[in-house]
Amino acid sequence: MKNRLFVALLLSVVLALPVFAQQTTSTSTDQTTTAAPAQTSASTPQTATGKEPLQPQTREGFWGKLNPFARKKYVQRQTDPIRDRVNELDELTASNTKMIKDVDSRAQEGIRLASAKANEADQHAIDAGNRAQQAQQTATQANTRLSTVEQVVGNIDQYKATTQTEIRFRPGQTALSQNAKSALDEMATPLKNQRGYIVEVQGFSSGRGQAAIQTSQKMADSVVRYLVLNHEIPVYRIYVVGMGNAPAPSDDQAKNKRTSGGRVEVSLLKNDLEQLASTSTSPAPAQNQDQQAPPK
Repeated sequence: MKNRLFVALLLSVVLALPVFAQQTTSTSTDQTTTAAPAQTSASTPQTATGKEPLQPQTREGFWGKLNPFARKKYVQRQTDPIRDRVNELDELTASNTKMIKDVDSRAQEGIRLASAKANEADQHAIDAGNRAQQAQQTATQANTRLSTVEQVVGNIDQYKATTQTEIRFRPGQTALSQNAKSALDEMATPLKNQRGYIVEVQGFSSGRGQAAIQTSQKMADSVVRYLVLNHEIPVYRIYVVGMGNAPAPSDDQAKNKRTSGGRVEVSLLKNDLEQLASTSTSPAPAQNQDQQAPPK
């Protein structure tokens, strides 16, 4: 009986020792964990989570660092701080990743907007350069045009002979022959819709005195009448003179020849107005394709 009691007592002591050792270890661990932040708060740097780092256990329990009889609650109490820190680190990592993605997306959008603005500014600069070049060309053309107009206006009363036609009449006749009409048609047909010209008609007749003047005037009037009626040449562009039997100028300026029979000298004189009109209606030179604004 005594032996059984001794064995039971010894067995109860053996079973009670792990529980006592676990409680002692838990108490010492809690005290160490509670006292550690107070001792290391001044010297330990801040971590990513903003909390003090976990302190390793410096004191060993009855069974050392490995307790073969550890309970579930004991293990949970030992691993909960680690699990909490791991979860906090995961949340912090996810938050940092999201922030990095947001910053990267904003940076990419800013770069895209800046590039678009730069391209738009380049396009505006190209357009401005093209417009400036067009304005320079327009100014140059206007200056050239102005110089031409000044020259024409300065020489507005300066007419130059271009063509000259001689119409022959038989003695005592003032009507136009078919050859005379053909010669006048050849001279007057190109004058339609032209400007800056005058027609000088001088009649010459044989004879003497006032009778010769009247005969030459009648021959010149017949030429003028044909030009006005058949070719619609304005009367204000025709200057008529009956020269009578005055000597007509010949090629030899030293000698003048007198007219035998009747004749009419028709001279076409032009100034620079026709040249000015032709330059004003000419199409502007085509612009180079390189000077045009690129497509958007």
